[in-house]
Amino acid sequence: MDTKDLQTLELAAVLEQLASRAAFSASKALARSLMPSDDIEHVSSRLAETTEARLLLSVKIDLTIGGAHDIRSLAEAASRGSVLDASELLDVKSTLIAARTMGRHFEKEEDAYPELCRIALDLQPAPGLIDRISKALDEHGDVVDGASESLGAIRRDLRHAHDRLTSKLQHVISNPKIVPILQEPIITQRDGRFVIPLRAEFKGRLKCVVHDQSASGATLFVEPLQVVEFNNKVRELELAERDEIRRILAELSSLVGEQAESIRITVEALARMDLAFAKARYAETLRANEPILRHFEPPSGGKHPGSTLKLIQARHPFLDPEIVVPIDLILDPDTYILVITGPNTGGKTVTLKTAGLLVLMAECGLHIPAASGSELSLFDAIYADIGDEQSIEQSLSTFSAHISNIIRILAKAGNRSLVVLDELGAGTDPQEGAALAQALLQEFLDRRVTTIVATHFSALKIFAHGTTAVRNASVEFDIESLQPTYHLTIGLPGRSNALAIASRLGLDEKIVHGARSMVSPEELTADALLDEIHQERDLAREIRIEAEEERGKGKQLQVELRRRFDDIEAERQALLQQAREDALEELDVIREEMTLLRRRLEGAGQSLEELDSVADDFETLVEDLEESVSQPEPAHEAPHRPIQLGDRVYLRTLDAEGVVTDLGNAKAEVQIGRLRVRAGLNELSLHDEPGLEKKETNQRMEATRTTAVLTAVPPLELHLRGLNVDEALEVLEQRLDAAYLAGLPFIRVVHGKGTGKLRQAIRESLQDNRYVASFEPGSAREGGEGVTVIRLES
Repeated sequence: MDTKDLQTLELAAVLEQLASRAAFSASKALARSLMPSDDIEHVSSRLAETTEARLLLSVKIDLTIGGAHDIRSLAEAASRGSVLDASELLDVKSTLIAARTMGRHFEKEEDAYPELCRIALDLQPAPGLIDRISKALDEHGDVVDGASESLGAIRRDLRHAHDRLTSKLQHVISNPKIVPILQEPIITQRDGRFVIPLRAEFKGRLKCVVHDQSASGATLFVEPLQVVEFNNKVRELELAERDEIRRILAELSSLVGEQAESIRITVEALARMDLAFAKARYAETLRANEPILRHFEPPSGGKHPGSTLKLIQARHPFLDPEIVVPIDLILDPDTYILVITGPNTGGKTVTLKTAGLLVLMAECGLHIPAASGSELSLFDAIYADIGDEQSIEQSLSTFSAHISNIIRILAKAGNRSLVVLDELGAGTDPQEGAALAQALLQEFLDRRVTTIVATHFSALKIFAHGTTAVRNASVEFDIESLQPTYHLTIGLPGRSNALAIASRLGLDEKIVHGARSMVSPEELTADALLDEIHQERDLAREIRIEAEEERGKGKQLQVELRRRFDDIEAERQALLQQAREDALEELDVIREEMTLLRRRLEGAGQSLEELDSVADDFETLVEDLEESVSQPEPAHEAPHRPIQLGDRVYLRTLDAEGVVTDLGNAKAEVQIGRLRVRAGLNELSLHDEPGLEKKETNQRMEATRTTAVLTAVPPLELHLRGLNVDEALEVLEQRLDAAYLAGLPFIRVVHGKGTGKLRQAIRESLQDNRYVASFEPGSAREGGEGVTVIRLES
């Protein structure tokens, strides 16, 4: 790729935004150094890293590379014999700990995150080195006493010598004869020696060694002769401590140097992992999706280069996604040159930059700000001529600068290149410029170069209309508001709005009319037809949007009704199962009673013939009941059609629905929202299989029963015990409303027996309630007169 074109399309600015989301310097540098690639396997791997990182961060929101540093230079220096200081060794330790922590996240996760696990294999945390540094240094970088036996012994001796020294000095400054000649009775240090402040005029009164004096000369900092030996001992031990610390740091540095290569590999793996996380965070910020990569597939016998460019709801990454108008830039299988026309500031240049930049982003392994399902080929080079490139230094006009750039592009572009040209032929005589622009387009057409051009020339509209493999497109303009809409319409050229705009702005109608009379009737007629076509397309677009909204509402209602039916059916089955189990318990009681009765009759010498007949009938009843209890509900047979490309499927492991975008022998690639994941075929259910129905029935959507809003399904049982009559009736009325709207067949009201006043008030209120079909006391097992079962109108 030519750096000039990358600069024109502002790839560096995208990579800078990416780098800002990286956690440490190595990954930031890696982000800034990303270059586009046309190797589809390499780019697919890059995109898969981004997809897996987005999926991982959606599960582990707080996962980071925290604590990592780029310690490659430190390890290299240590390998050459340099001694690292304590803070640098702590950086080594924290980086290795970050690698160890990150590696543990991917243990046994190869199936879910294969690309990230491949990166994690290069993480070599060197646990022995971590432990050695941890034993020698504390969290502040201080060498601890236990770093070596010698250091521990030296520090013990140093503390003892220091105590003796300070004790001796304390005795000196407490002496009543010496106190008057001191500036103040304190112990301080000068040049590593412990001293006391002596007033200068009493210098000869105390035998001592002078080490320093104050700025005014009034105070001398002296070391009394009686503590010189003690000071010497402390100083000797301090120097021994320093040497031992240096030895320990040198030993640790040597260990780091021995593992310099392992550390380099680890840091680079951490940088690649962090880059994947940065790409994931950037994709979330842009609301981006993974594009589908397509090989170049030139048709046999045709001129088409075989490129694919299908950007759905595409947005420029630097524009606010909340307000930007997305575009659909789609080259059909018969088209590889697109001519975009329309008014100034209408979005032509942004469209060109969006197309070029999104392809570059995909080739760098980034998700692109476009809708799921966008497709593109990996071009070996992208060439751009956009903007005013006049050069005073080189004495080039705007036209000359454009032509010089186009000459450069013509020298390099091939049938696997993408070329984007802004204002082709502009900056010179319009007639000559249009002729030159048309000749250039013909050259790109003959070379089979995928090309997108923005222009104002009507001649290029005609050329695109009448030339195979070339198609018109336009950015729209609202005559009423005099503002561009930024919508890109493929298949129609832009309209001429100059006269209409002039009229709307208040130019004298006489002048406008005169100008219109100078335009050929054919062009006026063509503009009128274009205007009518645009109006019809706008109307069709509005109708389509309304139809899609209604379809979505209908699907929501269908899912909600199915969910409610399943909930009611599940409760019905639970009630039946409970009833069967209760019946079995009662039968066990009857069986025990029959056994006791048989023993009594045998003891009394009575006939057992009637009892045996009853026992046989009883056992037959028990067998039938046990069979009905254990018999499972008939399962819906799932269709056995194999999963195909484009099928809508339910992924059970993620509890999510998506579309199959790639298919292998045992695995499939599924697009789920903005993410693309790989899953085993045994984890997928087709849209009409029970797995997906279960997913849909678990969704909670708002819908309407007729025109009213459906509420959440209320419980079948309502407890009113402890409420007074007024409170209970109000709660009951609300529950009846909710149950009726939810389509429940009945509810049970638990009011208790008590004095019977609450029960009587409830049943009286039910007699005139429009939702109530009938009501009755509960069964003995349900609570008898303490419960009222209410059947609702259907």
